[in-house]
Amino acid sequence: MEYVGIVLISHSSKIVEGLKELIQQVITDVPIEIAGGTDQNEIGTSIEKIISAIDAADQGKGVTVFYDLGSAKMNAEMAIEMVDGNVRVVEAPLIEGAYVAAVESNMGKNLTEVCEAVEKEF
Repeated sequence: MEYVGIVLISHSSKIVEGLKELIQQVITDVPIEIAGGTDQNEIGTSIEKIISAIDAADQGKGVTVFYDLGSAKMNAEMAIEMVDGNVRVVEAPLIEGAYVAAVESNMGKNLTEVCEAVEKEF
């Protein structure tokens, strides 16, 4: 079965590593990819990491993107312009939003349904 993928973006690689681990304790089939920190593994974000995460998370049903701070959103939007596929930045808290998205995706919902469920919650 294909699922809507999830990309977690944070200025800290540790934050998204921990969040991915937390979600995968409950949801194991949904593709969750992370883009944390800069290319030099410092605090910040990387368009290249975001693009790679989007590509890896995309199983053909689209990808949701969650971020921690404003500049991460800006880089996510630039990365989305550079990839093929159906990708949406979701306006929701990083932890809670990504968790709800994983649950909804795991139920086989499409990208629009996953995004609507998350946005309705928050």
